[in-house]
Amino acid sequence: MTEDLDPRLLRHFVAVAEELHFSRAAERLFVAQQAVSRDVRKLEDRAGTPLFDRTSRRVMLTPAGQRLLVRARQILALHDETLRELRGEDRSLLVDIVGQRLTPALVLGAARARAEGYEFFARFHGGLDASLPLLAGHRLDVTFGRWHGITGEPPQGLEHQLIRYERISVLLPEGHPLAAHTEVPLAALRETDPCWHCGDHASAQWEQAMLQLFTDTDTPPAPPRPNVRGIDELAYHIQQWDLPILTISSQPDVPGAVVRPLVQPVAIYPWSMIWRKDLHHPGLAALQEAVGDLGAADNWLDLPEDAWLPSPEAGLLPNHSGRRGYR
Repeated sequence: MTEDLDPRLLRHFVAVAEELHFSRAAERLFVAQQAVSRDVRKLEDRAGTPLFDRTSRRVMLTPAGQRLLVRARQILALHDETLRELRGEDRSLLVDIVGQRLTPALVLGAARARAEGYEFFARFHGGLDASLPLLAGHRLDVTFGRWHGITGEPPQGLEHQLIRYERISVLLPEGHPLAAHTEVPLAALRETDPCWHCGDHASAQWEQAMLQLFTDTDTPPAPPRPNVRGIDELAYHIQQWDLPILTISSQPDVPGAVVRPLVQPVAIYPWSMIWRKDLHHPGLAALQEAVGDLGAADNWLDLPEDAWLPSPEAGLLPNHSGRRGYR
């Protein structure tokens, strides 16, 4: 019988030891609970002793499990550090910026100007559903998205920071009647079948917020269309459809289209920056400093009096319901 301590087995053991719950450990690892249980049993076989006391009501570490937990954390930390060094990643940071020239990209650009001697590599995963498993698996270092829009329990071992309340806007064909307005009331979109599923910013968390906005304001949503990403594709389809597209204020310019802020209500999309708790890298500090400077310069965390926020974010603010009775 092999005596090797497979890093995967150790990683699954540590997750169960920290959660003291097999289901939560499986959710944190983004694997099936059966796989976690199987790997823990395999590790116990190799160790020759039980690592957990299991009952129908609780999971507890045995003395052997407590001793292994200390060593397992050390082994995994050294394992991951060694891989990063071999790959030349000790001076680089992998950052999911969602899309080009959006708010996360602005933060990354400002951070690059600060952190000389370190490389930032941008990734475009398009939402937390894709990026969170990569964070948990140490295949990504930092990501951005709507933290409180995550459905289910987010993985353990992550930190997040609210960075911006960004105004929701409308992308309109230049010839559209509403393009002549400097601002567009949401009520003006009720008969236009506004699209809410297109753009690099579109994600499950974005769609959740848009459906709440439609419900809260009695605005019938249009049937969802196929997601369109990239400026050239957006330019083509907005001309084909001749329809408004809900977007955010940092939306890059699209040929043949204009962006107008949404009013009545002033709808807000909350951005957070998310990273692993075990990330210790000068690039993270540069990102946090960039957030602070950009936020202070452009009032990223200021909310107008008539702001609309999705839930649960609206309920997290004192004296702010997020429901203003816009009908």
